Amino acid sequence: MQADDLSMPSSPTTARSECGITPLTPSPSPRVELRPKMTGYAFSFTDSEAIHMMKYEPALGGGDPGVANQKSPTCLLLTPDLRFHSFGFSARDFYHDLDPDEARHWLYLDKFKMKIHSTSDLSMETELEAVNGRKVRAIEVFAHALRFFREHAIKEVKEQSSSVLEGEEIRWVITVPAVWRQPAKQFMREAAYLAGLVSPDCPEQLLIALEPEAASIYCRKLRLHQVIDLSAQPITNSLGMDGSRPFDSSFRQAREQLRRSRHSRTFMVESGTGELWSELQTGDRYVVADCGGGTVDLTVHQIEQPQGTLKELYKASGGPYGAVGVDLAFESMLCQIFGEDFIASFKAQRPAAWVDLSIAFEARKRTAAPGRANALNICLPFSFIDFYRRHRGHSVEAALRRSSMNMVKWSSQGMLRLTQEAMNELFQPTIQNIVRHIEELMSRAEVQGVRFLFLVGGFAESPMLQKAIQRSVGRCCRVIIPHDVGLTILKGAVLFGLDPTVVRVRRCPLTYGLLLKDGREWCTDVLDRFVCVDQSVALGEVVRRSYTPARPGQRKIIINIYCSPTDDVLYVSDPGVRRCGTVTLDLPDMPCPGEAGEGQRREIRASMQFGDTEIKVTAVDVLTSRSVRAAIDFLSN
Repeated sequence: MQADDLSMPSSPTTARSECGITPLTPSPSPRVELRPKMTGYAFSFTDSEAIHMMKYEPALGGGDPGVANQKSPTCLLLTPDLRFHSFGFSARDFYHDLDPDEARHWLYLDKFKMKIHSTSDLSMETELEAVNGRKVRAIEVFAHALRFFREHAIKEVKEQSSSVLEGEEIRWVITVPAVWRQPAKQFMREAAYLAGLVSPDCPEQLLIALEPEAASIYCRKLRLHQVIDLSAQPITNSLGMDGSRPFDSSFRQAREQLRRSRHSRTFMVESGTGELWSELQTGDRYVVADCGGGTVDLTVHQIEQPQGTLKELYKASGGPYGAVGVDLAFESMLCQIFGEDFIASFKAQRPAAWVDLSIAFEARKRTAAPGRANALNICLPFSFIDFYRRHRGHSVEAALRRSSMNMVKWSSQGMLRLTQEAMNELFQPTIQNIVRHIEELMSRAEVQGVRFLFLVGGFAESPMLQKAIQRSVGRCCRVIIPHDVGLTILKGAVLFGLDPTVVRVRRCPLTYGLLLKDGREWCTDVLDRFVCVDQSVALGEVVRRSYTPARPGQRKIIINIYCSPTDDVLYVSDPGVRRCGTVTLDLPDMPCPGEAGEGQRREIRASMQFGDTEIKVTAVDVLTSRSVRAAIDFLSN
């Protein structure tokens, strides 16, 4: 899962002079910009040009032998009485070592980030299911994870700064997929409040950064020696011009470069822009394909000069097609071989062994590459072999002989042997979804003439995915991979925290509006639109509406907000239109009659800002010029 960012400037405005967290510090005490990602964090001081990455030490857990990791897995372990125990590798390894009978009472949650995206009726009461089947409120799970990163990040920042950091000196930046809807973004903000990152009274201390935007911001700094250009050699039906297969070796080399680049914990921020960026001119376009564990996010940006800001050309697109899809395909394959009922029983009754099997597959998944001739061996835990014999009355080997999965064999060393064909079958559904989305995006008129496609995110390290994308779009644009591809978003989020104004124009993902009759809010089905889907909205641009209380003495105005994926809607009863949230305006006591004026009608003027990563609302009582408490809620449906 991605981490969150923290930054210390008091607000995006003052910072003008990037699940992530980043801390920022101003003079006289250095401010810290912190980005706690669910899988790691990075931070920067405002008076420094360095971005510091999360430490790797026993407190954060170990890792897997032979597998390079700079991000902790999104694993959370709660005690049987629902108290926080550990996160990341520590959670996974402790849970793995529990006695099976004891483990059934602990709550182990893994890869839970996508639940927030896939839940259509997300609310503060949404629940997540642990491996043992017990449920816990999702908001508490995310708050536990963010609280863990907060405590670890603050401790490390204090070790590197002689200044005493106060809460208001830190800006936190949490990254989320760009395809996440407003309820999911609000959910992460509420989780951050619950975790104590910031107070609801100081919402400007927390920024929500969109992951592909963060990657885009970081890519501006890249030098030629910091990237791999997959387009360096021509490709003809996956062969070189001389009929050889250059990409098998180049992908292996790329993977090794990515792994070697991970040793550094400090990234120096270059002044200006990198050589790749220097090739771009005003109006040039490029695509960022963020291929993570749970989602794939596609964003199209255009360069604006001379200020160097970015303009989003097409609304973020993508979907739940991340690397987790390969894991699910492996689980589906196991169900096909051994039976769905057996796998469900094994997961429930031998949960630690299931985690062990998942680790074994993850290690082999990372070595899968196109053109690999030899089979991949996946070690089956002894408890799997023993449990299957007890459950079915015959051996795992017998099950494989009876299975129609001829691509999976049994090794006498107690391993599953997956042929290259079997690995391709596991990867292809996910990869095909990603490639299809990229091809659909590149065919749009708004995206014609793209110069680069930056491939980022953890799944971008997969040679299987790299080759598929290069074959698909390598002829029409250059496919570029940063060396530290898995940390691109983390570093970019820090940069976003330092300057949230770098993305100047965004595209609205949905049409938003409310009910009106005769120019007033009313209980009819006519939709008054604020913004339309795919409309360009500049940072700081607002839509204003005025409201009046329906009766004297009213203390609150509540307005329903509706959204639609199309822009040709007239009524809230049109197909695809749904109520997505509410705006609440608290009304202060009315002034004395003499102040108000005889028969004067009270007006509350609300301003809604759509050009940021979140929708925001402010309001003013026109009669008194006093600010009115205003809140927008997407989680109460």
